[in-house]
Amino acid sequence: MSQLQRWLAYFEVRRHALPDAVWRNTIQALPLLQPLEATQRARLRVLTTQLIHRKVFTGIDGFDITLENKIVIAAQACLEILYLGIESFSGWREIVIYPGAFHVNREIQDEIGLVHQEHRALNGESWMQGPVILAWEEVERDSFTRQQGRNVVLHEFAHKLDMLNGRANGMPPLHPDMPIEVWTASLSAAFAQLRKHMDHATYIDSYAATDPAEFFAVMTEYFFTAPEILKTHYPAVYEQLRHYYRQNPYR
Repeated sequence: MSQLQRWLAYFEVRRHALPDAVWRNTIQALPLLQPLEATQRARLRVLTTQLIHRKVFTGIDGFDITLENKIVIAAQACLEILYLGIESFSGWREIVIYPGAFHVNREIQDEIGLVHQEHRALNGESWMQGPVILAWEEVERDSFTRQQGRNVVLHEFAHKLDMLNGRANGMPPLHPDMPIEVWTASLSAAFAQLRKHMDHATYIDSYAATDPAEFFAVMTEYFFTAPEILKTHYPAVYEQLRHYYRQNPYR
């Protein structure tokens, strides 16, 4: 971060500061954030303040959004960008929150080219250059009790990081010291292994085998919420995510 960027961040955070009591009480209720050190919590508070200020939070179906709701979502999302920076969530504007699962109707094409109507109930979704959509009921469940391998906020915001390269394909923009070949080989091998043994791999959510984009999002969930599982079963993936997120949650 340049000196100018640091000054701009300082004034942004000062102008839109989160009340101490609300911040403290909210993050203390989130198990995912408890292992953070004091300096990391301070960094997280800056990023959370920036995200809340820069995004529009829209409640749907009568959902009344409170500051606490915003902090719960933004703080967990910003855990992903703790060492990536707020600009990693640039290029889009809105976070939409439903009280519960929301329903979508879409046309999908099967393997032989036939188009079908699909009706699904979702708990989260991320649109390219569009909003992150979340069901608060799911957010609440994942946030206030520790869920191994499950966190809808982490999942959907991981898609936003993935989309920074122009599409969701399991390949976010990597750091200059991260060879693309190593990333591709590590994640591709793990993805193929998961698909091959999907019926028996109960330690990893089978949704990760859907496609490379969902694989990256689900593995991100495990990286932060169940690092011991990911490191044990897919150590090469864990190492790549450790380099990418610049964090090592396995202790």
